[in-house]
Amino acid sequence: MSACVPARADSARTKHVHPPHSPPPGGSRRFRVAGADVSAAVAVFLIALPLSLGIALATGAPLQAGLVAAAVGGIVAGRIGGCPLQVSGPAAGLTVVTADLIQRYGWRTTCAITVLAGLAQLGLGCLRVARSALAVSPAIVHGMLAGIGVTIAVAQLHIVLGGTPQSSVPDNLVALPAQLANLHPADLAVSVLTLTLLLLWPRIPGRAGQVLGRLPAALIAVAGATAVAALTGLILPKVDLPSWSSHALAALPDGPVLGLVAAVLTTTLVCSVQSLLGAVAVDKLVAARPAQAGHVKRSDLDRELLGQGAANIVSGSLGGLPVAGVAVRSSANVAAGAVSRNSTMLHGVLVVIATLLLVPALELIPLASLAALVMAVGLKMVSLNHIRTVTRHREVLVYAVTTGGVVFLGVLEGVALGIAVAVGVALHRLTRTRITHHEAEGVHHVHVRGQLTFLAVPRLSRLLHQVPQGADAVVELDGSFMDHAAYETLQDWQKTHTAQGGSVDISGRRPGTRISEPAETEGCRCRPWTPWRNHQCDRPPAAPPPGTDRQATTGGPRGRSRSGPVGKGPGTASGTAAAETAVHKTTGGTTAPATGPSTPGAPGAPGTPGTPDGPAGSARPAGGELARGISAFHRNTAPLMRRELARLAREGQQPSQLFLTCADSRVVTSMITSSGPGDLFVVRNVGNFVPLPGQESGDDSVAAAIEYAVDVLKVRSLTVCGHSGCGAMQALLGAGHAGPGDRGTPLQRWLRHGLPSLDRVHADADAGSDAADHTGSRPHPRPRPRPRLAGRGIADAAEQLCLANVVQQLEHLRAHASVARALRSGDLELHGMYFDVGEAQSYLLAQDAEGGVFELVPEIDLTA
Repeated sequence: MSACVPARADSARTKHVHPPHSPPPGGSRRFRVAGADVSAAVAVFLIALPLSLGIALATGAPLQAGLVAAAVGGIVAGRIGGCPLQVSGPAAGLTVVTADLIQRYGWRTTCAITVLAGLAQLGLGCLRVARSALAVSPAIVHGMLAGIGVTIAVAQLHIVLGGTPQSSVPDNLVALPAQLANLHPADLAVSVLTLTLLLLWPRIPGRAGQVLGRLPAALIAVAGATAVAALTGLILPKVDLPSWSSHALAALPDGPVLGLVAAVLTTTLVCSVQSLLGAVAVDKLVAARPAQAGHVKRSDLDRELLGQGAANIVSGSLGGLPVAGVAVRSSANVAAGAVSRNSTMLHGVLVVIATLLLVPALELIPLASLAALVMAVGLKMVSLNHIRTVTRHREVLVYAVTTGGVVFLGVLEGVALGIAVAVGVALHRLTRTRITHHEAEGVHHVHVRGQLTFLAVPRLSRLLHQVPQGADAVVELDGSFMDHAAYETLQDWQKTHTAQGGSVDISGRRPGTRISEPAETEGCRCRPWTPWRNHQCDRPPAAPPPGTDRQATTGGPRGRSRSGPVGKGPGTASGTAAAETAVHKTTGGTTAPATGPSTPGAPGAPGTPGTPDGPAGSARPAGGELARGISAFHRNTAPLMRRELARLAREGQQPSQLFLTCADSRVVTSMITSSGPGDLFVVRNVGNFVPLPGQESGDDSVAAAIEYAVDVLKVRSLTVCGHSGCGAMQALLGAGHAGPGDRGTPLQRWLRHGLPSLDRVHADADAGSDAADHTGSRPHPRPRPRPRLAGRGIADAAEQLCLANVVQQLEHLRAHASVARALRSGDLELHGMYFDVGEAQSYLLAQDAEGGVFELVPEIDLTA
């Protein structure tokens, strides 16, 4: 964390002064709970109650321990934790660890281990190392959870069949055939009914399904099985809640020191990692909710670790199970619309009330029903989506080893094995470097795939020295890392090769991997369409003959950019002249003959190096930069996009938005909207104009695109996007459009479509001045406020016109028949957008703001 932390607005040093005409703030504020928090708390409580009993049953702990952990997790972790909407309690991910501890050390020592694990979490939270836990590979975390899920499912299967589980997965698998031969029909029937209700309840169709689906499936499954068992008089084991007076509390730990230390570390690791990953997942769920759901602060992971530690200390002291963040309850809390930590705390209070008042009802629940519920939770922990993800990232070996280690050895051993394999895979990828060399059309290509470290230097040096002296060479670096040894090897060879008359072009997928040439052989090393930099350096001309003024011959210092001096743009005379000179003299990186007689030694003179008549390879043909860019796409991007583009080719385009913006080259629609192929149907023209129907002046292209997008492609959104520094707006302000009856140039005729926007700005200004001069002697229409930006003022008249133009073009869109029909049916939304090029920030037009207010789009964390 940076040492320079900006002052918070809610800092204790900030003085809040109430307005002079308002009453002073009251003394004490009443505690209020939002209605959304109440409904969310009830929903989470109904899920937590059966799950807490089921997890306690699966661990072999007293059933009250699950209720204690649920209540403490809701109240203590909910109040202190750093993730307001995460619900904590007994988690399925801790079932295997807790069951093993109970079998080894007994229940009271397990409670003491839980307390010690909570103290360890408090220490880690004070050291602010919560972010470090997220450095664990997701493949290890998913593998750990999958292994725990398999262990839970195999153990609970014995209870489902009416038997008793063994201590380990191998023992359970060995005993399974005998258990299948000795089935208990009553337990099996109740378990099958529970699983059936759990599976079918969320899938009830129609309006009834929408109403009934609000009740959690876990509660319905357990309640339904309990009701059937009670009505049919089935005789089978049921929940037995002993008196709270005989509830066992924590005692001093008893056992070998090393074993206890390992137990504390295991419990701390599993509780912390699961809670921190759960907090990150909750942030993603909250960010995906509509803005109307209310603003919830992002998680403070260090504070969340402190909250989990405090909850484990209290839960262990009161004889409860270990506590961690629970994904099922947290997602239900977010989906139910919770807006603060009050929902989590209220759910804990409801658990306390239930444990005191609902004991007779809880003792009617069959153990087989709870076992079936927990078995289903364990099977869900083996996620096919996670398996596909780790396979796509080539980490399936780490996932498989971790899962197998947890199943057959234990959680701590499995995680350790997973970490070892992950480190090995990372080292293998770091040292695995493929270097190839081939010749094509007289150019030698050396392609490096992977990371360039000192281990790859011998192979790199051997292949580089296979390039003949004086030959043209291209070195392609397809990696993100190069250590000092590889850098020096490549640079030394480059200097030697160019000194012997050869040429070297070193390119990489990232600008940072490029090696600079020596100053004496400096040339163009800009890659085609280099990301974020659109300049293309001119190649240096040949040395002028003796006695010739170099400045006069080259027209300026060597290496000057084609765009002319800084600050000279097309809007000025000198900038225009420079641009015209650059356009006439340079095309695609090739020096063309200048107008007028050729001067020996000057660019463009016959026989001069750097011209088409010079030596072969000294100049690129027309369109060379375009060809190089296409070649780079084929080499780097096409392999990554080919599958997606093939799908789009098969299915056709199905864009969700029509995006109408300016033809300005600085507005890259896919970049500013984070979209890809098939997402946007883009229409671009000078000034992002939407001509009114019947006034297209013979150009129906915009209207045709609108009709095709709305009626054929069925887009759901239509956006008009303006931008800062728009040349069309500047031309309108400078009367660059054609007047009435004046044909003018095509550009001048097109700019006439922006006159309504210009009139809108002038009308607003006139209305504002008339309102200011009004004395009250006659009624005056209320002035219409100008469009504005929220958070800052308007920079200049061009920006004001640009905002007004967006609002005006949205009005023009509503005049088109296809758009009007879609708006009436509710199938289409209109959006206005303004992109500030210099700030790289986008503003969206608020729908309900008077006069048009463009609000800055907030940053949302999408880590995914």
